[in-house]
Amino acid sequence: MQKVSLAADLSGNAYPGRGIVIGRSEDGKYAVTAYFIMGRSVNSRNRIFVEDGEGIRTEAFDPSKLVDPSLIIYAPVRVQGSRIIVTNGDQTDTIYDLMGKGKTFEEALRTRGFEPDAPNYTPRISGVMQIEGGSYSFAMSILKSAEGNPEYCNRYTYAYSGCPAGEGRFIHTYMSDGDPLPSYEGDPTRVDIRGDIDAFTELVWNNLNEENKVSLFVRYIDIETGETRTRIVNKNI
Repeated sequence: MQKVSLAADLSGNAYPGRGIVIGRSEDGKYAVTAYFIMGRSVNSRNRIFVEDGEGIRTEAFDPSKLVDPSLIIYAPVRVQGSRIIVTNGDQTDTIYDLMGKGKTFEEALRTRGFEPDAPNYTPRISGVMQIEGGSYSFAMSILKSAEGNPEYCNRYTYAYSGCPAGEGRFIHTYMSDGDPLPSYEGDPTRVDIRGDIDAFTELVWNNLNEENKVSLFVRYIDIETGETRTRIVNKNI
């Protein structure tokens, strides 16, 4: 798979929906993850990311405008020892709970399916990073309807024994805007990761569609020491 520009991939899509990037910093020192959310409805746009322990959660920016919290209020990021779990829904808790009981990432996600938001049937996208003793590996997953048919759930898992410096994998919920929204297709995209945490945060945020972007989380984790650096950007402030 050819590596593509993350900036170009983002700027060329008005509505990728929710997205996860996992990879390695340009200098090779840090494991990197980014998670963003976008929205078209008032309910979806009425959100912010807030820190919650070592992770984050979504929260209504204006509680009086919150209509249905079921698919928009969740913990996108949780930390479990040397694992960092990143997802676009409450499957974060499923992965956290079942991996804590000795199940694998894939086994945990077999208990879940795509979101019940007909007619879109939004895919559930997930990632888990393992950083321990100077080693780094990660896995990603997408659970999606079978070409829009809600009778079947297709589950895909991708495991990576690390990656080269300045490189990552990018997966998101939608191929583009539409009605219904077309689900992501294919393997996670191989993308470039450039600059330090501030430069990378700016690159992602500035290339998300201005009208639809809502919030962004970026974390750099020192592979040797485990030290973390985090940035959160909210359109609603």
